[in-house]
Amino acid sequence: MKLSQEQIDEFNSNGFLLIRNFASSELCDEILQKAKYHLENIIEPIESEQEYLRIEDKNNITVRRLRQVYDREEVFKQWMTNKEIRPILKQLLNDTPVLTLAHHNSIMTKMPKDSSRTTWHQDRRYWNYENDNLLSVWLSLDDEYLENGLLEFIPGSHKIKFEKEQFDETISFKDNIPQNKQLIKQAVHFNLHKGDIVLFHCKTLHHANKNNTSKPKISFVYTVKAKETKPIKGSRSEFKEVILD
Repeated sequence: MKLSQEQIDEFNSNGFLLIRNFASSELCDEILQKAKYHLENIIEPIESEQEYLRIEDKNNITVRRLRQVYDREEVFKQWMTNKEIRPILKQLLNDTPVLTLAHHNSIMTKMPKDSSRTTWHQDRRYWNYENDNLLSVWLSLDDEYLENGLLEFIPGSHKIKFEKEQFDETISFKDNIPQNKQLIKQAVHFNLHKGDIVLFHCKTLHHANKNNTSKPKISFVYTVKAKETKPIKGSRSEFKEVILD
């Protein structure tokens, strides 16, 4: 599959692109089944809600994300190396895509009652590369909407040069200062369904509210970079990679 020029222009302008019904229902169900097993058994490595919120409570663990999923299950690896998406990634990166297993490479959750809000941020905040030619692939394994923690994006934010003062000490985009509030008002969202994917640039501002429903929301996200985008030596970004020729 290849993108039209209109779709490429949309991604370059907005910093994100929605593609409906990309993954089959059968694949999503298989991924979801395996993910639930790892979640229910709290199979490491994970990030917990308690860790994310900096709460010391080893007796009460709510998994926020399963980390390093590429090496967990064959079906996870198959999705991350899907041949149908490679031409799309190559078009958007203008280079051979490479899986960056240091970042994302995750099953993301929003659990009922115990989930937290994901603050406005750029994924690039914790990554260490020589340039910003990276994007993420978000796969919806079931319905996603505002009430259960749907992603929202700020169009064009990947092209804005921000000041350091617009971010807090955790490198989250402050939502309580006037200049940021004006930008956040431009946020957009679109409900996702099983098999939909969203591609978004590593500098596109996005966030998600907590899950206010009674059902878990589980999604799959991984990141790719251009082959010519090199990790900074000695940083956490210098990790195992998979070239998607």
